[in-house]
Amino acid sequence: MVASGAGPARRLPEGEPPPCVGTQLPACRGGQRERPAGAGHPHRASHGWGGGGLGPLTSACPPPPPPEEGSGGSYAWLWFPPHPLLWNRCGARSRCWAAGSEPVILLEAVFAVRSGGATGVVVKGLEDRNPISFRMEDKGEVKCIKFSLGNKILAVQRTLKSVDFLNFIPDSPQLEYTQECKTKNANILGFCWTSSTEIVFITDQGIEFYQVLPEKRSLKLLKNQSINVNWYMYCPESSVILLSTTVLGNVLQPFYFKSGTMSKLSKFEIELPAAPKSSKLSLSERDIAMATIEGSCKKTHILKLNRTGKFALNVVDNLVVVHHQDTETSVIFDIKLKAEFDGSTTIHQFVLPPRSIQPYQIPVAGPASVTSQSPVPCKLYSSSWIVFQPDIIISASEGYLWSLQVKLEPVVNLLLDKGKLMDFLLQRKECKMVILSVCSQMLSEPERGSLSVIATVFDKLNHEYKKYLEAEQSYTLVVEAGLSRSNPLLKRPVRTQAVIDQSDMYTHVLSVFTEKKEAPHKFTIAVLMEYIRSLNQFQIAVQVKYLYAKYITSFHEITWSFRPVLVMCLSPLQYYLLDCKKLVLRRTFDFFLHSQHYLYELVIKTLVQHNLFYMLHQFLQYHVLSDSKPLACLLLSLESIYPPAHQLSLDMLKRLSTANDEIVEVLLSKHQVLAALRFIRGIGGHDSISARKFLDAAKQAEDDMLFYTIFRFFEQRNQRLRGNPSFTPGEHCEEHVTFFKQVFGEQALMKPTTF
Repeated sequence: MVASGAGPARRLPEGEPPPCVGTQLPACRGGQRERPAGAGHPHRASHGWGGGGLGPLTSACPPPPPPEEGSGGSYAWLWFPPHPLLWNRCGARSRCWAAGSEPVILLEAVFAVRSGGATGVVVKGLEDRNPISFRMEDKGEVKCIKFSLGNKILAVQRTLKSVDFLNFIPDSPQLEYTQECKTKNANILGFCWTSSTEIVFITDQGIEFYQVLPEKRSLKLLKNQSINVNWYMYCPESSVILLSTTVLGNVLQPFYFKSGTMSKLSKFEIELPAAPKSSKLSLSERDIAMATIEGSCKKTHILKLNRTGKFALNVVDNLVVVHHQDTETSVIFDIKLKAEFDGSTTIHQFVLPPRSIQPYQIPVAGPASVTSQSPVPCKLYSSSWIVFQPDIIISASEGYLWSLQVKLEPVVNLLLDKGKLMDFLLQRKECKMVILSVCSQMLSEPERGSLSVIATVFDKLNHEYKKYLEAEQSYTLVVEAGLSRSNPLLKRPVRTQAVIDQSDMYTHVLSVFTEKKEAPHKFTIAVLMEYIRSLNQFQIAVQVKYLYAKYITSFHEITWSFRPVLVMCLSPLQYYLLDCKKLVLRRTFDFFLHSQHYLYELVIKTLVQHNLFYMLHQFLQYHVLSDSKPLACLLLSLESIYPPAHQLSLDMLKRLSTANDEIVEVLLSKHQVLAALRFIRGIGGHDSISARKFLDAAKQAEDDMLFYTIFRFFEQRNQRLRGNPSFTPGEHCEEHVTFFKQVFGEQALMKPTTF
């Protein structure tokens, strides 16, 4: 993104020595998070408050009314972290540079150079509290100083013609070596590290791309391009350098750098607000802010401020933050939100009302007696502020460097449109808990929303959820197909906090909502069904609840009469109410149960609590609740309070066509042995079933004629399959043969039939 109109020129308070603060001086530390930013030059205007401004960021509209009382504090959505980078303000013999721009910054830092480096150079970082200190030979005034990525090579510019280099490699002599620009009569405007060993010189006559060879203490020219340059900017996140060309300076030529290559991209022109009166530079780097917001911007966006005066611009969490010095407030723009479109340009209004940054207190330094005093409020929107991209603000008068951050909690109370609020929150990095909190609030008094609003929120959440699932599925298919080796750039999809899955909703929102029992039960059921509807609309399978037996130790024998119930529990695809009182064990039986979150259970539980069995029957009959084995087994547990649930469960298992074994187990557990046998014969599986299982169930029914029928059926099966009605030793039916003889006599046993 290239935004024009947020000019960085600034004023200093009277009497303050001018610190040389610019964006040319990044310190790179390994192991920290990457942070991109803009660019500039220490001898040109630094990135402070812009006066006037250009084009889309300013207008002639009257200024807005002053911010409401209490616009700071708990209502502020912008704040400074409590531990900023603090350095001694620059004096007559020392010069300071803020490192927050280029290349890809691993750590915002400040260089303090004393006496040209002879008496010391100190590099302080915002996140790393251990500064780097070293000395170098004083060869004149330091104009620009930067570490390469990894802090292996230091580049120092002291003249307009050359750049000096110093290796910080272990066991390598720290001897300086110099590279002059190749173009004759050219002056170096600055330089940018594009990698750990690649650097670009920007001159007033073009750019020169070099590879640094630290072992040889020399540089190799890779490519150069001749072009008249007024000024330049560098975006490290995208590795793009913008060069200002032409007399007016409003034609920008981008160059892209990657892996030792330099590519010239299409140039573009910045529209000036009015025709220039003279042929002189009309667009300077203080009028431009360069950053990346969720990839490259493919459209032109206009951000309407509706005010005039001095502005500064930051990019925080993919939000454009515009600071207005006159009113001491800030506004934010989210170019991802829907806005007015005139056919070629998207025109955005600020998302939230103007608010001041949260007040910051400066601790009082000095002896203990002095430090006990109250902290001194920091002057916000001071004329000594310098702004760097993306989110760095420096107070030159106080010697502080902050990383501006966005607080999402206050936004919830400022954006009343829940749909727009979700669109806003889903684009933020740390959004999950705030989104879940919003979902909980809209289900509870006094902020309970309508079902249409709740449905809109659920749809937006599941839209993001579905996108992640599809990306994960595509990645898995590529990996399983073995195509990942031919595509080294393939990466597993990153699960951002915008992915709110069913587990999150169950744990933090829906289960809590149903337990409170504040809302009418019809509203509770409607909310649960809306979430399930949204999942089905985006073709997301509703998670079901599984009962797993994770660990079983030392059990010898369980009475066969209750084995069907145990089998249901031990199956990883089943759930059934285990009646522990009926379970007979001869030794210790320990197992650990683990269940996934189960939305259907919340629905059924709520219906049962309010005796809405007719509604449950309708949900099942019209397949509002999708068929599954766990759901069928859950219905079985309701038989004692709703007898039709047993048949509903069997019907569901039958519709699944993959639960034949489960149907048999359920029928046997209810002593419906003949029904189980008829079912297994109907599907053609009677030749392979276990005789002992059915004989166990028949014996437990305490019906002698039922036992006789089942026993005779298996004798006939044995005769048909093996030519002998007797049971084999492997079938373990000896006790049932003995029982049959005791009841009906040995003569009742079937005799072998010969043909």
